[in-house]
Amino acid sequence: MKKDFLSLADLSKEELLELLEVAATQRLRVTSQILKNRHLALYFEKPSLRTKASFETGIGELSGTFSYFSATDAGKLGERESAEDLARTMNGYFAAIIARVHDHIALEKFAAASDIPVINALSDREHPCQVLADLLTIRGELGRLDNFKLAFLGDGNNVALSLALAAEILGFEFMLAGPAKYQLKFDQIKQSENINEVLANADVVYTDSWTSMGDEAKADEREATFRPFQLNADALKKAKPSAIVMHCLPAHRGEEITNEVIDSKQSIVFEQAANRLPAQKALLIKLFSQAKI
Repeated sequence: MKKDFLSLADLSKEELLELLEVAATQRLRVTSQILKNRHLALYFEKPSLRTKASFETGIGELSGTFSYFSATDAGKLGERESAEDLARTMNGYFAAIIARVHDHIALEKFAAASDIPVINALSDREHPCQVLADLLTIRGELGRLDNFKLAFLGDGNNVALSLALAAEILGFEFMLAGPAKYQLKFDQIKQSENINEVLANADVVYTDSWTSMGDEAKADEREATFRPFQLNADALKKAKPSAIVMHCLPAHRGEEITNEVIDSKQSIVFEQAANRLPAQKALLIKLFSQAKI
């Protein structure tokens, strides 16, 4: 693996499969000494529940310690000081930096200036840590990571892009159904405004919030635009009867997903959330098993 984990594209197929193999073992809440005497930074410009909880718990189970910084503590990358200066400063205190930020380009500058590992815990471009947990969940439910179809309904956002990159690496089929204006700028995948086409023969049906953090002013406009792509009972019937339902949370019930779907027997949303912990632990184990710190 590379020093940093900023994108699913940073991993080869072999590295990704090996990481998920380690994550599967970590579902047993295995403790380790790999982070003993190592202090990590959680640098979060955006609020978080699952990302913060999974990394904090994971660091503890790997015998490490951490300091948490919100946007009010250190400001956004490049605001109070340059991303490069902040990285060089933090290098003097920490063994790794887990960053949940707005600007992916600023994150790349930050990582390039850092001598220690930087993990993308979310940016406006990608959410690779979420998708590690998603893949672990799919593997557990379907027993495979290829030869299946994942239908994504809604916004071509950071989660959708990370899933599309995972599909490219592993060879499963990814299709997105959403308004043309909000589709991914990614030529290698199939996208359509026809929800029936996208859902046909889907093994996994995935959705996410229609309004990302920072876009709240456009919430009403987005809700009207995305309403035809809601994951409800009628939409779910268009996928395979055995299809599983996924959502990275938090869910806006009654908007992108209905109660009857998220609470149905086909939903694995909360298993997916729980898998953030073993996925994050596996990532830390792999990065620090090669780190010369």
